[in-house]
Amino acid sequence: MKTLVIGTGGREHALALALSRDPQVTEVHAAPGNPGIGAVATLHDVDALDGDAVAALAASIGADLVVVGPEAPLVAGVADAVRAAGIACFGPSREAARIEGSKAFAKQVMAGAEVPTAMAHVCETAEQVADALDAFGPPYVVKDDALAAGKGVVVTDDRQVAVDHAAACDRVVIEEFLDGPEVSLFAITDGETVLPLQPAQDFKRAYDGDGGPNTGGMGAYTPLPWAPDDLVADVCRRVLVPTVQEMARRGTPFQGLLYAGLALTSRGTRVIEFNARFGDPETQSILAMLKTPLSALLHGAATGSLAEVGLPQWEQASSVTVVVAAEGYPEAPVTGDPIDGVDAANALEGVDVIHAGTALVDGSLVTAGGRVLSVTAIGADLAEARERAYAGVDLISIRGGQHRTDIALVASQEISNPRKSDQ
Repeated sequence: MKTLVIGTGGREHALALALSRDPQVTEVHAAPGNPGIGAVATLHDVDALDGDAVAALAASIGADLVVVGPEAPLVAGVADAVRAAGIACFGPSREAARIEGSKAFAKQVMAGAEVPTAMAHVCETAEQVADALDAFGPPYVVKDDALAAGKGVVVTDDRQVAVDHAAACDRVVIEEFLDGPEVSLFAITDGETVLPLQPAQDFKRAYDGDGGPNTGGMGAYTPLPWAPDDLVADVCRRVLVPTVQEMARRGTPFQGLLYAGLALTSRGTRVIEFNARFGDPETQSILAMLKTPLSALLHGAATGSLAEVGLPQWEQASSVTVVVAAEGYPEAPVTGDPIDGVDAANALEGVDVIHAGTALVDGSLVTAGGRVLSVTAIGADLAEARERAYAGVDLISIRGGQHRTDIALVASQEISNPRKSDQ
């Protein structure tokens, strides 16, 4: 099977890496890609938002499967263009991708599917914002209704910060705050069959102890030793399957990756948000644990034959991912700084260094984004995986580079007091 991965980030590198190790895959191509992806795939220059260009590229290389990684091309309808060209594509249609592209639309879907979620108000004026903030009180949860690359959410006790964030957006969704630990649960679906993946937990805040601003994610780990045994089955029954059924009922069947961000609250599990693609950095940890060939799951979802694949199988191990970010991230990341030590870290047992914001300049690897690299490690348990991941991080040198030192720390110590939700 020839595969084409669309995107430039860490999620796409993790997908390309898993496909390159898949015995059912004969060739891996990527566009536009990054230097790390280029080590495992043939790179092509294409505008990832141009559906016709992506479809033409897929046809030219004889791709059997196109995997659209980021949310922006999905919302732009790239998957529709690829399917219209008669090529199997993993990723929802433009209409179905609205479940991520619009927080308000996602709330409508959840209401129709009777999915448990936070109470919310959609606000377009300053007066509506003020009323919603009064209704819910602090902590204030204000979400940009549109795509914001994982950084459109503010959770704060400072009312003025909440008001300022709302004023900077065209439309916002203001919600009640959800207590309890946060969990990410992905499901692969062909619009009918829903196959859940292993749950993970990510760390949205920039600094240790869940301090600082929200980011796109500073690390992740799986499995979750503290999670309820019936978590996956319960979320499938109450959230994932009803949502897929509701999307089909609306005439916009969802094929691809449905990401449910969850809060395990004192009142039960609640959905924080839906995404229409693999989440970053959870994808790195999850794919490192997957035993089932990734191509079988993605192709099954793209062709409506997922029921023939069966439930994914997993390594009996643990995985930890630590993000190495550029100086100034997330507010004003510095780019163009040299990166050293990647090869040494990659040589460690059980470690993969995943590229996100990197570029080659005159043959040298430099920073080209906020989240530069993620170091993913597998171990017999979370403690060993964590030790290996941080050993890799210690070998990487970026001027002003930053990372959290507490990824999976609590879980690896088997303390049953997981983090609060960042919503």
